[in-house]
Amino acid sequence: MADAFLGIDLGTTSVKAALIDSNGRALATFSESYTTVRPAAEHVEQDPMDWVSLIETALKSLADAGAAHTVRAAALTSQVNTHVFVGEAGAPLHPAIVWQDTRAKAEAGELDAQLSPEEKIALFGGPVPIDASHVLARMLWVKRHKPEIWEQTARVLLPKDFALAHLVGHVVTDALSSIRMVGPGGSYIPEVMDLVPGAADRMAPMSPISKIIGEIRDGPFRGVPMVTGSMDGWVGLIGGGAVLDHHPVYLGGTSEILGLSSRADTHEPGVVVFAESEGVRIHAGPTQSGGASQAWFCRLAAVTPENMAELAEAASERTPLFLPQLAGERAPLWDADLRGAFLGVDFGMSMPEFARAVFEGVAFSARHVLEALEVSADTRSDTLYCGGGGFRSDIWGQIRANVLGKRLKRLEVNEPGIVGSVCLAALAAGYGDTLAEVHGLLARYDRVWEPDAKAAARYDELFDIYKDAIGANRAIGARWNAARSG
Repeated sequence: MADAFLGIDLGTTSVKAALIDSNGRALATFSESYTTVRPAAEHVEQDPMDWVSLIETALKSLADAGAAHTVRAAALTSQVNTHVFVGEAGAPLHPAIVWQDTRAKAEAGELDAQLSPEEKIALFGGPVPIDASHVLARMLWVKRHKPEIWEQTARVLLPKDFALAHLVGHVVTDALSSIRMVGPGGSYIPEVMDLVPGAADRMAPMSPISKIIGEIRDGPFRGVPMVTGSMDGWVGLIGGGAVLDHHPVYLGGTSEILGLSSRADTHEPGVVVFAESEGVRIHAGPTQSGGASQAWFCRLAAVTPENMAELAEAASERTPLFLPQLAGERAPLWDADLRGAFLGVDFGMSMPEFARAVFEGVAFSARHVLEALEVSADTRSDTLYCGGGGFRSDIWGQIRANVLGKRLKRLEVNEPGIVGSVCLAALAAGYGDTLAEVHGLLARYDRVWEPDAKAAARYDELFDIYKDAIGANRAIGARWNAARSG
């Protein structure tokens, strides 16, 4: 029987899974969405049991394809900075607080003020602030606003760790997923943990990302070895091609995530630099609203993503400028109070121009991150390796190539999180000696977008305006919010 590997990606909006054979071919795939609710301003929540239910459905769906293969190992990746407060028996005590949720921004500000930029560099490798999605900010918010939940909380888990506990029967996490909680040595940082009394007692134990931690207990893949895995950003970047130094990767999902591997580090503000793992040291930056901006536009305009792409194709070049900070911004700005805007709107514009503006604005936010990454990692490249749902659209891929002024090469199995997970599973199963070797065997690329020189020059000028507009919008937004709350 031929070998295969199982990859699962528990994303922001859906569960995706695939069986991939030892030649990098997808034998079967699964994708199904679950519900996200916004019960109050700045609150974004999900039901953790929806994740578990869909993973079980995914495994049943893939079972027939796996019958003719020996499934050597499995790995799971997930969204991070989404937190589940669970009791002693492992059941959720509260809906999962999703990474887009900014309810804890006041607590984040208090915690962040207690660490200087120099201390952040020394403790967790860079000056990135503690923001509203940080686990300590969430813990402090629950402790203050829902003390009855805090008292019952035995663990605060990431989606991956919650799902793994259901699959293999015990709780572990990994150092890379524990963002700004773990030092270069792979242990929780006492000076950070002490910022919230009781936090250290509620964290999960650590396990290496490619270690086999047990076997799937039930279902059609019962007995298949399961590895620890890691966060979707890191795993997706690995799947995209960041296993090789100076290979920049662009993931287009609910948020845009860009990253590259380099041992250089200039400590550029706003960039996350992961500790070296499996021989790879990744500089990364996630935005707040990539595909989320597309979903927002489609909801308002009552169109599908395919319809939106058709609208953008029909647009004139006289588009408004879209600022995609609809729920604040992460890299490279890390400002939860920023909000989006359309600028330069006139009577001659209609839905096609607005659709294209959203695509352009998201691409500008990605370029903003890439510029910081190139400084942080002290490297530049003319080619980005890409993947994710945002790269299904040909027009959006071309707009991104033009805005960045870079060639884009897309994964053939266009699910970077699954490809990265399969690489970890294959490495754990002894299929190769390094992640780079395994990736070279399992990953293929199909589509290439070349930047148009004329369009790229135009976008160079517009990008400078985009950055100026964010600064102006920040000041106006602060005044607007103050007036509304007054």
